[in-house]
Amino acid sequence: MNENTNDAPTMRAISQDVHGGPEVLTETTVPRPAPGPSQILVAVHAGGLNPTDWKHRAAGLFLDRLPLVLGWDVSGVVEAVGYGVTIFKPGDRVFGMLPYPHGVGAHAEYAVGPARAFTHKPDGIDHVQAGALPLAALTAYQALVDTAGVGNGTRVLVHAAAGGVGHLAVQIAKARGAHVIGTASAGKHDFLRELGADQVVDYRNEDFTEAVEDVDVVLDPLSGETRTRSLDVLKPGGVLVSLLPGQDPDEAERAARLGVRVETLLVEADHAGMAAIAALADEGRLRAHVQATFPLAEAAKAHALGETERTTGKIVLVVRD
Repeated sequence: MNENTNDAPTMRAISQDVHGGPEVLTETTVPRPAPGPSQILVAVHAGGLNPTDWKHRAAGLFLDRLPLVLGWDVSGVVEAVGYGVTIFKPGDRVFGMLPYPHGVGAHAEYAVGPARAFTHKPDGIDHVQAGALPLAALTAYQALVDTAGVGNGTRVLVHAAAGGVGHLAVQIAKARGAHVIGTASAGKHDFLRELGADQVVDYRNEDFTEAVEDVDVVLDPLSGETRTRSLDVLKPGGVLVSLLPGQDPDEAERAARLGVRVETLLVEADHAGMAAIAALADEGRLRAHVQATFPLAEAAKAHALGETERTTGKIVLVVRD
């Protein structure tokens, strides 16, 4: 190793050399990235975990490179800016989502990404709260607003409404004047009502197709049977926005017969969307429920908790106090 390599800046990161369970995640030292043109380098203070993190850890999904540093959610402070960046300066507090999926790398002391994947962090929320929002809130916003056009009086059904995307979707839909119905286990119904849900359905003991009708929009993070049956609660002209691929070979024919639209969404980095999310958070109309925080070194424990699928809201890794 030459002298220049020894002098190169490094950082702590959570990396994996193989796919597998949470135990494949280890804390290691890696080179600190530098911002290129139109990029910023962010000193990460906190970053949320999402189901896509443990799915990529286990099986690779869209990313086939190893070693791999996971994480897309970032809240932190701008350390440096690359050539051409005008909207941020070093010292600015920012939050955002690294471009999904290939811009991964947030579970580290520093992360680099396009300047316009970020926006200014509202002063009224801390880094843990801000770090919980980007990927899940952008997913909900792009599904409900950009794809489905939810507005005043829209009837919206959110499946898994107490989950990471779901509980933010409830708040975003309510902020736009929608009538919101959420499915969740009975123990989470009070939580959803506090978020503003107008109706809650216990998916374990109720058939949502009997409890719900004439819906304009369905947001489905689950797919499978839930996606297939959700077509039956939509009114003609309605739209089902799914976050996972469909499995029903007759879905397109059924949707056409019912006069409804089906879309499958993959979240994208989005400066305008992050600005809208920041505005809602600043107004107190959008807040992530953080069930648990873990220091960066305990990322494996955070993954294990997330994979139980029993959490409410989000899990956040704290990188800096």
